[in-house]
Amino acid sequence: MADSSFDIVSKIDRQEADNALNQARKEVEQRYDFKGTGASIEWSGEAILIKADSEDRAKAVLDVFQSKLIKRGISLKSLESGDPVASGKEYRITSTLKEGISQENAKKIGKIIRDEGPKGVKSQIQGDELRVSSKSRDDLQEVIRLLKAADLDIDLQFINYR
Repeated sequence: MADSSFDIVSKIDRQEADNALNQARKEVEQRYDFKGTGASIEWSGEAILIKADSEDRAKAVLDVFQSKLIKRGISLKSLESGDPVASGKEYRITSTLKEGISQENAKKIGKIIRDEGPKGVKSQIQGDELRVSSKSRDDLQEVIRLLKAADLDIDLQFINYR
């Protein structure tokens, strides 16, 4: 019998992220507490730029955006935000959406699978994803349960289960 396998990836749906940003922008434009404060949220290349006239308002806009991401099914582990930075009369927060599994995280996941996973399960790093294979499908499901329970700082998806 051939080995069963699945891939571990860290991807986000760009369209859903764009929808979440647009919803957050509309809410910021319409909310009474943001009127006349210069609060805004927009794409700046691959990054997300949040502007407001005070540090607290900038954090409030970020909070609105985070709630929209959650409603759209995007994990906050894939959002990396800096602290508010004063730029002239306004405060800015630059955020990015993380995709792909770094080499360091891939090695960490591989170590978890080796140390705590069932015997006979092999993991292999392929670019920014990880392929996990085993003769037993039950072992693969055990690895998925193990990684979901592990406290990793990245959002993982399990695809191509066969």
